[in-house]
Amino acid sequence: MQKSLICLTFLLFAALGYGTERDTTAVDTTTVVNEKINYWKKTNKVGVNLNEVAFINWNSGGNNSFSALLHGLFGRKYQKELLNWNSTLAVKYGFNAQEGRELRKTEDNLEINSNFGYRRDSVSNWYYSAKFTFNTQLSFGYRYPNTEAPISKFMAPGYAFVGVGSEYSSPKEDLTVYISPVTQKSTFVLDQRLANEGMFGVSPAVRDEEGNIIDEGEKVRTQLGFLVSSAFSKKIFDNIDLNNSLRLYSDYLNQFGNIDVDWELNLDLQVNDYVKANVGSHLKYDDDVKFKQDLDGDGTLETGGPKVQFKQLLGVGIVYSF
Repeated sequence: MQKSLICLTFLLFAALGYGTERDTTAVDTTTVVNEKINYWKKTNKVGVNLNEVAFINWNSGGNNSFSALLHGLFGRKYQKELLNWNSTLAVKYGFNAQEGRELRKTEDNLEINSNFGYRRDSVSNWYYSAKFTFNTQLSFGYRYPNTEAPISKFMAPGYAFVGVGSEYSSPKEDLTVYISPVTQKSTFVLDQRLANEGMFGVSPAVRDEEGNIIDEGEKVRTQLGFLVSSAFSKKIFDNIDLNNSLRLYSDYLNQFGNIDVDWELNLDLQVNDYVKANVGSHLKYDDDVKFKQDLDGDGTLETGGPKVQFKQLLGVGIVYSF
C-alpha cells in the first residue's frame, strides 16, 4: 500500500511538471509588405504675378496702372525601365489696365508638349524618340490702339510639330538634346480674313485687278524639315533656378538653311515656398512671318519682311504647387 501511494504521487508530480513545461520554439511574426512602385511623376503649378502703380497728387505726374500675369504648368512623366513618356501643358495669360486707356493684353500662350522615348538598354543615354508640340493663343490680339481688326486669335496662328528622331538625356545634368531629321511643321490660320492676307506664312488669296477674291487663301500650310531642340535646367544657388529651352527648325523644300529660332531663358528666384520672382526673355524668328507696317507714310499698312521678335519679363508673384 505504501509503495502504491509513492508511485501515484510520483506520477502526479510528473504530470503536473509536463503540463507546465514552456514552449521555447520561436515563432516568426514578420509581415511581408509588397510595396507598390509608382512610375508616374506629376507637376501641378498655378500662379499669378501682380504689378500695381497708384498716384495721388503726385507732383511728377503719372497714370495709375495695374498688371497681372496668370500662369499654370501641368506635367505627367512616366518612366519604367527602358520607356520614358513626358507630357506638359503650359498656359500663360497677362493683361495691363492703365488709367485713360483700354485693357490691353500683354501675354497669351497655350502650349502642349509630349515626348515618347525608348532605349535599347538601361546603360544607354540615347532614346529612340517621337515628339509632338502644339502652341497657339487664347484670345484676340491687336495692333494697339486699333482694336477694330484683330491681327491674331485662337488657331490663327496655331503651330504643330510632329516628328521622330533621337534624344540624348544626360545622367548627371538636367539636360536633353533632341535631333529629328524628319519633322512636319503645320501652320494653322483658321480665320479666313487673316488667311486671305497671307498672314503667318500661308498662301494669300488670289485677287483680280479690282481686288475681288478669286481663290480664298489657304488656312493650313505644311512643311517638312530638320528640327533640333534642347532643354536645360540647373540650380545656380539654393534659391535661384535657371531654365533654358531652344528650338531650331529648317524646311527642306522652302529655302533650306533659313532657320526658325525659338529661344526662351528664365531665372526663377524663390523667396519662400509660395512667393517667387521671375526674370525671363523670349526670342523668336520665323522667316515666314511677315510684319505689316506703314512703309510709305500714307496711313496704309503694307506687308514688310520678317523681323526678330523679342520679349523680356520681370515679375513677382505667388505660386502654388499641388
